[in-house]
Amino acid sequence: MARNKHPEETVNLILSASFRLFMKQGYEHTSIQDIIDQLGGLSKGAIYHHFKSKEDILMAVMDRMTGKSNQMLAETRDRSDLTGREKLKTIFKESINRSVQNDIFTVAPNFHNNPKLLFSLLHDTVDDTAPNYIEPIIRQGISDGSIETDYPEQLAELVLLVANVWMNPMVFDSSEEESYRKFMIFAQMMQGFGLDILDDEMLERLKELAAIYQKRKQWEQAVTK
Repeated sequence: MARNKHPEETVNLILSASFRLFMKQGYEHTSIQDIIDQLGGLSKGAIYHHFKSKEDILMAVMDRMTGKSNQMLAETRDRSDLTGREKLKTIFKESINRSVQNDIFTVAPNFHNNPKLLFSLLHDTVDDTAPNYIEPIIRQGISDGSIETDYPEQLAELVLLVANVWMNPMVFDSSEEESYRKFMIFAQMMQGFGLDILDDEMLERLKELAAIYQKRKQWEQAVTK
């Protein structure tokens, strides 16, 4: 029985079951009871011992899905064979092309109904990813001449907030066409900083992710009717 396992194994059971249900029927249509029913007798109290809410379970599921992201960022940041500009392009291309992104956009909840998740995204972007990964790359780019700016800290935050939040179809419910327009403006903005790092392949991938999210949303709307 799940209750007899070590705590970390119980957590893994909860997250695995939750992920399967979120993928199958969507986050909004999955209840705590649905999760319990998949855990072979684990009680609701045992779940709440590890997670305060379904939203906390979702955040843990998302963290597990994106666990390799920071490893990729660190490895790219520390490479010695690329300029700062080349590192930024590598990060954008690898981030958007990761296969786990398909799962993320399929599982994704409505951010408007999940302010805690949205705050977590903003917090991680500004307080972790920007200063620890993107800003050092921009500072290297300033040193090697591939990036021009007097404000590396602010540029790092701006780039990530636009890419992770404003361009994120899950946050603003963007269609493929809206995602295209946002991408083009973002590309123009980056070019203004001398960073011609976005290409048509990235554009097509962003439109694909927007389509995955919209397909999931339409399916959920049909289910609730």
